[in-house]
Amino acid sequence: MDPEATLVYLDYYTASPDPDIKETHPHAPYTSVFLPIFYTAVFLTGVLGNLVLMGALYFKQGTRRLIDIFIINLAASDFIFLVTLPLWVDKEASLGLWRTGAFLCKGSSYMISVNMHCSVFLLTCMSVDRYLAIMCPAIARQVRRRNCAYGVCACVWFISCLLGLPTLLSRELTLIDDKPYCAEKKASFIKLAWALVALIVTFFVPLLSIVTCYCCITKKLCTHYQQSGKHNKKLKKSIKIISIVVAAFVVCWLPFNSFKLLAIVSGLQQELYFSSAILRLGMEVSGPLAFTNSCVNPFIYFIFDGYIRRAIIHCLCPCLKKYDFGSSTETSDSHLTKALSNCIHAEGDTRRRKRSVSL
Repeated sequence: MDPEATLVYLDYYTASPDPDIKETHPHAPYTSVFLPIFYTAVFLTGVLGNLVLMGALYFKQGTRRLIDIFIINLAASDFIFLVTLPLWVDKEASLGLWRTGAFLCKGSSYMISVNMHCSVFLLTCMSVDRYLAIMCPAIARQVRRRNCAYGVCACVWFISCLLGLPTLLSRELTLIDDKPYCAEKKASFIKLAWALVALIVTFFVPLLSIVTCYCCITKKLCTHYQQSGKHNKKLKKSIKIISIVVAAFVVCWLPFNSFKLLAIVSGLQQELYFSSAILRLGMEVSGPLAFTNSCVNPFIYFIFDGYIRRAIIHCLCPCLKKYDFGSSTETSDSHLTKALSNCIHAEGDTRRRKRSVSL
């Protein structure tokens, strides 16, 4: 089971000889073999990918895009989480025992919690930024400033660190039958209620915002595509990029947080019974899937964003700077902005013509 899924399961479903401590559930046979291999692969590819992505964007010559500020912070958040994975590889390989001490028990759990909140908030900020740039260009010109982006990222990190404090305070190393486990204290009703509110505010509300922003953008672009009557390949590619970014986020995070929601609700409402075996299986499957998002983000950007692809290639192979990898020097953001700008101008011209005819 993945780290955060273990946190959730320990909170709501397992029991311990100590009434104040809940112990880990018995490990499934495959977890001690499959999960260490899986986490090692995620660690190696994710750390390398995010380091290259951060370096390529940070040291890129010329003017940096506004959205690159959010992407760099997102890659940093993913990188911080990924460096904790070797600890959980050891935990899974040792059948749930925590052999790296109390400090790393608290610290790694806290870093996982901060990463979850930070990633979701940064993706939400990126969605709102694109929405403003494309749907509200007049407002975007006033608020989309580099200093503002840096300030927003600083606020995201600060809020995420605060939201991770409950995990830091409640997580501790405990001995059960003389064996060390990294576990949480027994969850009270107040703690469960807070977990429910936090989950809704820090995941489901941002998810709704992300999907709403991209649905509005896609709808506007589709309208423009139908009105123009032209097979605009750049426009179709932009819609495809939007769909892939949203789909990757939803596929990685929605199943895990749905099972987490069921676990919390089951703990709050005793009359609502959810099979512990089903919830355990759901978390064991959806947990590792959720954290692959930290690994796949750099590859998504490399494949579907020509600007980032060129920056990474030029960073790894400076001798290839004279070559342009892509059919256009424009970025996906500029494709979207230009497409909608044309649509807005076309609609404005149509309204002006109708007004002049009526006069």
